[in-house]
Amino acid sequence: MTTRQLEFTEAELLSTHEVHQPLVAGGVRCHGGFTDDGTYVSPRTKFRAPAIEAWQEHHRETFGREIVHAPLELWPENFPNLEQARFLIRSGVDEPLIATLTRIGTVEGYGANIRLLQPGNMQKRFAEDIRGTAMDHLSRGLFEAHGRDEAGWEQEAGHKDMWFAARDVAFEGQRPDIDIDAMLARMGFGQAGAGLAPERLLPDDIDVNLQLIADLMIRVLFIEISAFHTFRWAEAWLSDPDLVAGDGAAADLVSYIRADETPHVDYLRTALTEMRDRTWIGESGQRYDGAEMIGRLWDAGLEQSLGAGREAGRKAIRGEVEHWVLQRPNGKDLLAEFDSLATTAEAA
Repeated sequence: MTTRQLEFTEAELLSTHEVHQPLVAGGVRCHGGFTDDGTYVSPRTKFRAPAIEAWQEHHRETFGREIVHAPLELWPENFPNLEQARFLIRSGVDEPLIATLTRIGTVEGYGANIRLLQPGNMQKRFAEDIRGTAMDHLSRGLFEAHGRDEAGWEQEAGHKDMWFAARDVAFEGQRPDIDIDAMLARMGFGQAGAGLAPERLLPDDIDVNLQLIADLMIRVLFIEISAFHTFRWAEAWLSDPDLVAGDGAAADLVSYIRADETPHVDYLRTALTEMRDRTWIGESGQRYDGAEMIGRLWDAGLEQSLGAGREAGRKAIRGEVEHWVLQRPNGKDLLAEFDSLATTAEAA
């Protein structure tokens, strides 16, 4: 059996390694930093990273089951694809790319809301012991660390501002001719209905707050996993000095964000696995199979991510492409060439 440490304080899970040099982007002090050999170190991973490894090992030994996995291949490549992004920039229509980076940063900021979840005493919701698990540390540092990574903490900027910094480095500052608020409104931010409660997918006997927590964790996990397509896409064109400014500095920022997201994916996978392999207890005392409970939420979340969620995101970006391309004198020709660069799967 594992002899690793399984219990951690909130202060430990929020602790950051000492760094030789802080990360500064676009004049903004960001979280994380560099060792003396230039290696980037993600924030709040001094104890968090080894803790996740220990919880995973402990779960395998206790339940004999592997940690849940959702392969990146389930999600389509980024839209617009790489060739379409390059085409837009070379055609002098860089506003949709600016919009995309702004949209990503805005979504990252919303991700900080995970820290608002209140798990309470989760032990009473499960028959088996939850001590020494990720799920028992959700409200003891894991949710808070995730929120700080996304939105920043005190004087240190997080992913929200790091995406904005990457945008401004690549396109040499904020464009005065672009109304950011109007752009976000066109892409659906701030619309009514965004805060509606999720559909009741589990038995009424199951604590509604437990469903809310597990459901949001699954949805955030899928966002985090599918975002790795976006990281790869953005790093490719942001590193090209013939397309954008900054000599690759914007792409470096995205690579740091990608590194920071790894513990998010891993703790969410771990805690959801722990919930899956335990027996849930309803308000009446009735017991439920954890695999069925997580399975219902997982299937619904995956359908939403690959279906309505993907379509809404694609529609928002497509609308922004059309908005800017069609303002050019040769806009219809540019749009036709843009569409010709779609892959067969994208066109379908």
